Amino acid sequence: MIIRNILPELEKWKASDTRKPLIIRGARQVGKTTTTNEFGKTYAQYIYLNLDRKEDAEIFENYGQFSQLVENIFFLKNKSIDKHDTLIFIDEIQAMPEAINLLRYFYEDYPHLHVIAAGSLLETILNEKVNIPVGRVEYKVMRPMAFNEYLGAMDEQQALEQYNKIPIDPFAHQKLMVLFRNYTLIGGMPEVVKVYAENRNLTKLTRIYESLLESYMNDVEKYARNSAMVNVIRHVIKTMGTEANNRIKFEKFSNSNYNSREVGEAMRTLQKAFLLQLIYPSISTTFPLQNDYRKSPRLQILDTGLMNFLAGIQKELVLLENIEAAYKGKVAEHIIGQELQAIKHNVGNEIHFWTREKKDADAEIDYIYGYEGKIFPIEVKSGATGTLRSLHNYMDICPHFYSIRIFGGEISVNTLTTQKGKQFYLLNLPYYLAGKIEQYLEWFMGKYPS
Repeated sequence: MIIRNILPELEKWKASDTRKPLIIRGARQVGKTTTTNEFGKTYAQYIYLNLDRKEDAEIFENYGQFSQLVENIFFLKNKSIDKHDTLIFIDEIQAMPEAINLLRYFYEDYPHLHVIAAGSLLETILNEKVNIPVGRVEYKVMRPMAFNEYLGAMDEQQALEQYNKIPIDPFAHQKLMVLFRNYTLIGGMPEVVKVYAENRNLTKLTRIYESLLESYMNDVEKYARNSAMVNVIRHVIKTMGTEANNRIKFEKFSNSNYNSREVGEAMRTLQKAFLLQLIYPSISTTFPLQNDYRKSPRLQILDTGLMNFLAGIQKELVLLENIEAAYKGKVAEHIIGQELQAIKHNVGNEIHFWTREKKDADAEIDYIYGYEGKIFPIEVKSGATGTLRSLHNYMDICPHFYSIRIFGGEISVNTLTTQKGKQFYLLNLPYYLAGKIEQYLEWFMGKYPS
């Protein structure tokens, strides 16, 4: 069983006095059902309802008062309605959008019942076909597996212990680099990781990637508002791997004849389904983070392993020791974005990058990360510290003295000086520690107080 990072957050939700019905959002096949089924084992009673199944859907069709619906659920699932330690999981809730509206009555009339809902296409109907019970539900997001979840799935317990140690012991670096390269190659889709853990055979993964893509393509009719949009969305799905981590233009996206409006609508639809994210550049060095929506966004897709498969670069990655050399550095930047996004499970957890566009003085920072009231610049690259020109430009206008480089080397800290004379600290973190960035920022700022 793969232990997912969201489980401790579900435990907190379970113990909360202000708990509301929980909607778990996320793309198809990221592990929502498997994880909730595992969480259900912590209850005295667990009731699983799948609204894609006729017998379960009929429960929500034939009832009078809401109390009758609840009684029907317990009776038909042969459970005791008097037991308070009960979790009801309503899976594939998008199959009956009206069921989403009913979540408010669980909150208002049956607060002792714990209720979780999930659905692979839920995002496409939110705010369109249903009225979300605002203030009566809460949300979490599940994404592909992060590196530490991958280590657990591969039964690399010693590596996982080192990963959780702040700072890690130097002797662990090389092994963790090899493991992270493998993780970068195959990605974090649970079924892919499961099969790889069982067989350690990359050739067996092709069928799974193809199956994933087929399932996303089969969903297109459900995403699209009309038949014309079906073709646009299919084109975006097919080509998003080759365009991932690029600054993109909607007009004629990926050598198509589709116009900006069509591609923009398709992208935003797939973003609702968590298959991709449009990352617009930020112009901020302090809170609040402000995006510049007039500029071209960067494309982040669901999973780096899926990106590698779509772009046809898996064989290239197998032969490389340094992931930064793959695909002109796009693979390394993309997997770090995936790790940064996986840190939190709140709906609003977006990743950001920074740009400054001036004549003869353009600058771009791969990522910026907000933590403890500060916005930290992050560069994803190896090489000499003196080549980090954009980072120096950012630090000149940044109100603090801390910066981060994520690269293929070991943990270290440099003291650097910009051309304008500002001295600042650079924390060098190996790729595999991107998901621990908050813990290392605590360690970093404690060791080098401003």
